[in-house]
Amino acid sequence: MLSMRFLEWVQQNPQGCISLPAGKTPKDFIRFTRMLLDDWDSHEVAELRIRYGLMGEKPDLHGLHFVQMDEFYPISPRQHNSFAHFVEKEYIQGFGLDPSKALLMNCDQIPLCHGLSYREVFPDLQVDLSLRNRPAQNRQEELQQQAIFRIDDWCSAYEDSIRANGGIGFFISPIGTDGRIAFNMKGSSLHSCTRLTETNFSTQADTAADLGGINVSSHRKVITIGLETITYNPEAVAIVYSAGEAHADIVRKTLESSMMTLYPASVLQVLPQSRFYLTPGAASKLTDSVNAYYDGRDWNFEKTERAVIGICKKLDCYAHNLQLEDLYNDPRCIKIPELSLDTVQQVIKDVENKLMLGLKTIKNEVILHTGPHHDDIMLGIMPFINRQMRSPSNQVHFAVLTSGYNSVTNQFLVEAMEDTLSFLRRKQIQMVNYPDFFERGYRFKYDKDVYHYLDNVARKDPVEMRRGFCHRLLRDAVGLWNLKSEHELRERFEKEMVVLRDSYDGQPNSPEIQQLKGAIREFEEELVWAYAGTPVSHVHHLRLGFYRSGEGFPDRERDVEPMLNLLRELKPTTLSVVIDPEGMGPDTHYKVLQVVAQAVSLWSREEDLSKLKIIGYRNVWSSFHAAEANLYVPVSLDDFAVMEKSFKDSYLTQVKAEFPSPEFDGPFSELAERTWVKQLKDIQLVLGKNYFYESHHPLIRATHGLLFLKKMSVDEFVSLADEMKKMM
Repeated sequence: MLSMRFLEWVQQNPQGCISLPAGKTPKDFIRFTRMLLDDWDSHEVAELRIRYGLMGEKPDLHGLHFVQMDEFYPISPRQHNSFAHFVEKEYIQGFGLDPSKALLMNCDQIPLCHGLSYREVFPDLQVDLSLRNRPAQNRQEELQQQAIFRIDDWCSAYEDSIRANGGIGFFISPIGTDGRIAFNMKGSSLHSCTRLTETNFSTQADTAADLGGINVSSHRKVITIGLETITYNPEAVAIVYSAGEAHADIVRKTLESSMMTLYPASVLQVLPQSRFYLTPGAASKLTDSVNAYYDGRDWNFEKTERAVIGICKKLDCYAHNLQLEDLYNDPRCIKIPELSLDTVQQVIKDVENKLMLGLKTIKNEVILHTGPHHDDIMLGIMPFINRQMRSPSNQVHFAVLTSGYNSVTNQFLVEAMEDTLSFLRRKQIQMVNYPDFFERGYRFKYDKDVYHYLDNVARKDPVEMRRGFCHRLLRDAVGLWNLKSEHELRERFEKEMVVLRDSYDGQPNSPEIQQLKGAIREFEEELVWAYAGTPVSHVHHLRLGFYRSGEGFPDRERDVEPMLNLLRELKPTTLSVVIDPEGMGPDTHYKVLQVVAQAVSLWSREEDLSKLKIIGYRNVWSSFHAAEANLYVPVSLDDFAVMEKSFKDSYLTQVKAEFPSPEFDGPFSELAERTWVKQLKDIQLVLGKNYFYESHHPLIRATHGLLFLKKMSVDEFVSLADEMKKMM
């Protein structure tokens, strides 16, 4: 739809001025636009164009003027993660635009003082904007101060060039987690123009993956066109798009508020041709969407439960204190058939039943927990798993479907290699002296590495913990890189460290480094489940190919078959899978869900799966509504302590949260715990706080958080995955 609207506008404005987004989110827009242009007259595309009213001659994009909307500063346009590089590759070359008509933010070409480059003026690539308002303290700061004012002048000239051309005619931008469009973050003036500016934490978290970690993105400034730049042309078509429930709240606030600096995209209200293109998840909290949910289809008990829990939260009132008048005055509750105070009692009873299901002891099960990334299973379902692992009659397995190398920074790996070489120099890694170590010995004693590490967690010996970690790093490097001697290993580590140190932040690694980074994440996953005695053989690393390729959807032979083979081998009676509603579009979580669903569907043709239990979970990126979940697992302070301790000691690459959630500046473990606490608070409004502390059941008395899960049959799970596929 976005591609067709763009091409329709180009047909009408072949010499118009456009500003299109860079980064990960517009890739589908680019792909569909190219497909439409390349196959314009094909039967399939012609039918599609007729269906959506895109008629006429194929548009020629060569006459368009292009305005780059934002860029990090400073960053070289030669870097793959610069927006200037993206624009050059994807739009100017990919769409066949005229380079002479492109207005770009090329940091190399922004003139600074005395003809110096930005690397000479800002050697650490950090720009201190306080120099606009304070005296410089030394010669270097004087240069930087002059440079900042030069950049400000350049931004003013950039703005003048846009306006001299009549302004932007067609603008597309995703909406950020804080409501930003381009790099206009909350608090931006509605009359802002092109400028060099700071970023907020939300933006830093969103761009951490592009720039190599929050430690980099938190120090990088940005150049962006302003909100008035976008709205300067009153005839402009401005489209903001969003996918996934993660943005539902900010979308609602933006669209249902008057224009204000708190919601930057609200400025588009001044443009008659502005539009928001939203997936059902992104639109799910809009008043119209909520009304459509309650008004559409047949009424069911989930709607009743949502309405009653909703009024409890709105009035901050316990369910047993609700009056019939409260229910009749609520626009949701009034829709409940045969509404009475008995309705509230039915909701209370149903909520209690879900809690009772979470107390059941699990025995004699073969349980397979699946996760998209390392730490997803822990963050999403750990308190439930802890109960399962207390019974020796259960066989509990874990499968992580992707390599996870993107979550390991270059700096972390360099420091790990340095530590390993240091231990070797001090003769503190003896296994390399075994005669057959480099031929076959490296393959053995993976469990010993885990035990060594956790032994020293108990002893609180960080040096020995690090030595245990280096044992595994060395063992993995020998196997992955086919190293044949200690000398060869030392040389290879030294060589790779030089490459890593010389790489710019966020630069793609070689496949060999990706493999080693993935192995680090795999060791972390083995550590966390070894806390409860899980052997390495019960932690399965599938490393599916769609993650390595970076783009595209899973296919059967490469991605589904490994999962299907694991199901055939283990024959689980319970299977867990992460169920994120759309994610941020067709992301890794969504793709893993589809892989597991397809594998289960194929397995069902070979086995009777009528008794297979599917447990759907969510983690820090989204959460179930209490009415949507049908299984509540109590979370005790013991569970909180186990989560915090095991996360900190096992997920070494994640402790500093280099790729954090934009909602929280801290480790993911604490963010998960916040979700559990919030979910308990919702249920306390239904059952009452005294229900918990006065209970005869010790697990309920010990409850200080709740984990929401969704238990499904195979048919329900496969049907859910199919429905999600239709929305993409």
